[in-house]
Amino acid sequence: MISMNKEDICFMPACEMVEKIKTQEITSVEITETLIERIEKINPIINAYCTLTLDLAREMAKKADDAVKKGEKLGALNGIPTSIKDLNLTKGIRTTFGSKIYENFIPDEDGAVVKRLKNAGCVILGKTNTPEFGYIGVTHNLIFGETKNPWNLERTSGGSSGGAAAAEAAGLSILAQGSDGGGSIRSPSALNGLYGIKPSFGRVPNYPQKYLFGETLKHIGPLVRNVKDAALMLDVMKGPHEGDKYSLPKEDIKYIDHVDEKPKKLKIGYSLDLGVAKAVNPEIKSAVINSAQKFESLDWDVEEIKVKRKNIELAFLTTWTSMIAYDLKPKLAEWREKMDPGLIKAIEAGSGYSGPSFMKAMNIRRIYYDIIYRIFEQYDIIITPTVACTAFELGKNNPDIIGGKPVSPASWTLFTFVFNMTGHPAASIPCGWSSEGLPIGMQIVGKRFNDLKVLQVSKAFEEIAPWQDKRPKFN
Repeated sequence: MISMNKEDICFMPACEMVEKIKTQEITSVEITETLIERIEKINPIINAYCTLTLDLAREMAKKADDAVKKGEKLGALNGIPTSIKDLNLTKGIRTTFGSKIYENFIPDEDGAVVKRLKNAGCVILGKTNTPEFGYIGVTHNLIFGETKNPWNLERTSGGSSGGAAAAEAAGLSILAQGSDGGGSIRSPSALNGLYGIKPSFGRVPNYPQKYLFGETLKHIGPLVRNVKDAALMLDVMKGPHEGDKYSLPKEDIKYIDHVDEKPKKLKIGYSLDLGVAKAVNPEIKSAVINSAQKFESLDWDVEEIKVKRKNIELAFLTTWTSMIAYDLKPKLAEWREKMDPGLIKAIEAGSGYSGPSFMKAMNIRRIYYDIIYRIFEQYDIIITPTVACTAFELGKNNPDIIGGKPVSPASWTLFTFVFNMTGHPAASIPCGWSSEGLPIGMQIVGKRFNDLKVLQVSKAFEEIAPWQDKRPKFN
């Protein structure tokens, strides 16, 4: 192995790592063994991985190195250790969806994204923890328990990609695959000091889809430690799939080739409430304002925008819980005693909505899309806080108070689920630290289908305000 600190290997950018593997300056086997050693030490502390595939990882790493030695054509992610969220099917590897119902389920096929990551040469380290069916924005379930935040072990890692985020933040994976139906990539990215992007709806296929739940809301994307790694990973994951009727046509562009380019002139509008948030942590407000204004150094126009109020929270919860109820109410008779109590409440709430109530939610969704569309007629990028608070206490599904104000259960994720309802590409990027030493995230939102511009603006901000020098400490 080259003379390198083991921790530095675990936090090395994938873009740099893939080049070193190509020259065998450092091998995938060496990298994988270093990560396995760290996983065995730290995963019992934070509970990021729920199922480890370490023997498989060793085999895949050797295969990646052999491909280099034989001069074979290499995948874009050849030899890069990667985690897979436990909501995605993995052939021959237990996939539980965080539910006792599927505690022993072993799929006979890979999900489309998993297949693409494997074909690109990824080394699969294991499955990361998630709440039951990804129904909520924190990560705990009755099989594997709760995932802790690497920056403060008494705080939540968020969710539903909380295991993925904790693994990535702690240096237990080089790349992490997540999914986002209401903020489940962006929220844990914000709480764990990561870059996470939810691409345009349909940019990355979601197949097979076992349930209706999240069908028109769910996006699949990366959680990583720098923007270029997100571009590299998205290039592998994106593209149409015949099995997903919502998947978008092929783009004739590689994000990694253009992510460093800075748009010459941009008009950025920032909002601290987006017309929906009634309470935001003051430290987050300050960090987002200061961060948005940093774009002025690039000669981009930055100004605050006002957004018309609309009860998007009720519309989202009606949509979300109605889908959950449709899928899971039939399971209650047999499985109620082995299901998350919060999930049961969601099923029961969703079962109570009438057809007209559901259509009213669809109408509010349509109206709010039009509001965002009109903003994008005047602005290229929208900036908001990612979430309204920093990581809160373990054992809670949501904060009770934000900024000294009592709040509803979904209030802290209002900024994220808005853009699941509209389908726009949206990323969370670290933009500061709270007085308690917890990460703060800023959301960068682009026009529909303009994922590249979101990546480019994110990369520009990363250069102005890098964050990767900080790493969580473990005893």
